Parts: sequence; structure tokens; C-alpha cells
Amino acid sequence: MQMPPSRIIFHIDMDSFFSSVEVRERPSLKGLPVVVGSDPKKGEGRGVVSTCSYEARKYGIHSAMPISKAYMLCPDAVFLRVNMPLYKQASENIMLLLQRYTSVFQQVSVDEAYLDVTDIVKTYTEAQDLALRIKKEMYDDKNLTCSIGVAPNKIVAKIASDYQKPDGLTVVQPETVQEFLFPMEVSAIPGVGRRTREILGKMGIRTIGDLARTDVQLLVSRLGKSALKLRQMALGNYHSKVAGKSEVKSISKEDTFEEDVGDMELLRETMDRLAQQVHSRLVRHGYVFRTVNLKIRFEDFTTYTRAFSLRATSNDLSVICKIGTRMLQEFSCKKKVRLIGIGVSSLMKIDSQQTTLEDFIRGDQNENGKLIRPSR
Repeated sequence: MQMPPSRIIFHIDMDSFFSSVEVRERPSLKGLPVVVGSDPKKGEGRGVVSTCSYEARKYGIHSAMPISKAYMLCPDAVFLRVNMPLYKQASENIMLLLQRYTSVFQQVSVDEAYLDVTDIVKTYTEAQDLALRIKKEMYDDKNLTCSIGVAPNKIVAKIASDYQKPDGLTVVQPETVQEFLFPMEVSAIPGVGRRTREILGKMGIRTIGDLARTDVQLLVSRLGKSALKLRQMALGNYHSKVAGKSEVKSISKEDTFEEDVGDMELLRETMDRLAQQVHSRLVRHGYVFRTVNLKIRFEDFTTYTRAFSLRATSNDLSVICKIGTRMLQEFSCKKKVRLIGIGVSSLMKIDSQQTTLEDFIRGDQNENGKLIRPSR
């Protein structure tokens, strides 16, 4: 949805969230390279890095990297298993803190949110003061740091929040948006992945400025209709609302691997980890689901989706994992996998966020539901 560029938007992104929460709980880990995913020192060499501390990143470790490679890069790192209940509780407390500042609030992940503060501050100077106040309260009350981007729209604010991580604050006023964006690599635009970078690179487009200056029809001929939105983002002119508490239609999570994966067990473990994150959001928002969705992108970039619809609703994590595993096993591993995603849809709101005995019983029966095979 297009809107006049007259807003003041914050994008708040917690710094290395999972590992920062672990360090907060165990102060003895402060200053050490911490890797959250699994522990190869306890025979858990499969899996991928969920996140890691900035000390670990100095060794070249980053999210979505195989744990085995992270261990090779830094065998002395502290390797921890994912503790979603801990991160979920920390996330809920953080989001409650942010919502005290404005009702125009949109949580987009466990550690990210947008605030529209247009009706609270009158100038970007006041916005900067407000952002500093939020950062101080986050550290004083939650013992965590965050990075904040302040800009006229969500896309620029998100790019700005990543500009001076960790513990950064970047303010981009309307008249400096293109000056800020144009020198950056196109990969700084949210959603621009490896395939799009390759196409743009072959066109001689490497920076956001290059993209903004390229004829839009030429871009459409190479990238399709998505090029229209992409170019608006490059120009800093893509404006969408901070969504607030609109009705959720689906919940999903996906990961792109650093190296293409052919190990079915690693794919299953990654899918289960993503399912835990999906389930946390499902319960937090008070929904039950009827459909489980699986997405796979292979090394040649062909992408497939599968969906399994239940006969009755459920909010059971084990149902998501079991059905996801069943659909995953439909694929042979002749080709390696670049991306895997899991999600739920056909959501219904419930009064209680607790799973009842009836839900569990129905969940067991649900697995006799109908299999749907969407097109490629």
C-alpha cells in the first residue's frame, strides 16, 4: 500500500538475540564466542547455527552455517542448544516494553518490531531522543542491547537498523534517504537473495544506486513484476503501513543454508527448529491451525511447496513436526536443498492459549487429514 512519505518509523532489532539472552542468564559467558544451535562437543554435530555472539562472528561464524563448520572455525567456542521457551519469554517482555511507547506497533519476528511514532514526535531530532530513551530502557530494564533505524518508511528503517550494529542508532531523514541508500550493495535491500544478486550482477547492477538508475522496463524483463517493488525500495519510495494488530492469516518460518544440504537428518532437525518458532508465535497470538505447509528450494533454485490439511484444528507442536517430516520424506535427496521452510495456515482464534486434552486427542486423529499438492 502506497502512502505519502510523511511518517517517522522505527525499526528495532535486538542484537544477536538468542546468544545475548543466554549471556544475560549466564554472565560468565560474557566476552566469549557463543554459538546457539547444537553442541558438537556432546555429539550433536548436525544442525545449523541459529545465532551467535559478536565474539563468535570474528571467527567467520554466522547464522545458517552448519554447526560442523562453526566448530572447525572456532572449536573453543561455547556451543549451546536452542532454548525457545527462554527466548520466547524474553521476547514477550521486550515487546511489552516497546508497546508502551505507541499503539502503532508491529512485531515481525521474535526479536524485531516496527513502531510508527509520527503522532508522538514532531521532528527527527525528537525521534532520535526517543530512540535513545528506548535503547537506555532496554539495557537498564532487560540487560539487552538493540539497534534502531529511524526513517520515513519501514524498508529504509530496517536497512538503517543494520547499519551500525551492534547497539547502533541510525537516523535517516527524508532528504537524505537516497544519499544513504545509493552507495550500499543491493543485498542490503530486504528480500534480495543470492539468485536476484546474480541476475542483477550480470546486468552490471551492484549497488542500490545502480538499481535505482536502471530502466524499470529492463528490470521487469529480467526479474518480472517484482522489479517494480524492488526499484521503489531502491529509490527509498516504498511506503507500507506499520500493520498493528491485523488478523494473522498464516505463520511461517524459513532458513536459507550457507551451503546446499543433502543430509535428510539435518533438514529434519532444521525443520523441527523452525517449527518450534512457528508454534511459539501460534500460541502467543492465541491461534489454532488446520493446515501445515512445507517449502523447499533446491540447489538449482526450483521451489516446491506441500500442504497437509487436518480434519479438525490443532495447536500441537508435535503435529506440525510429524506432518512436516512426512511431507519432507516425499522428496528424494538426489538434489541438495538451498532453503527449507515450515508454516501453518487456515488459522482460527481461540480464547485460551493453553493446549487442552481434547486438543491433543483431536491432534492425534487429525493426521488422517487430506493431502493437498500445490503446483510448483
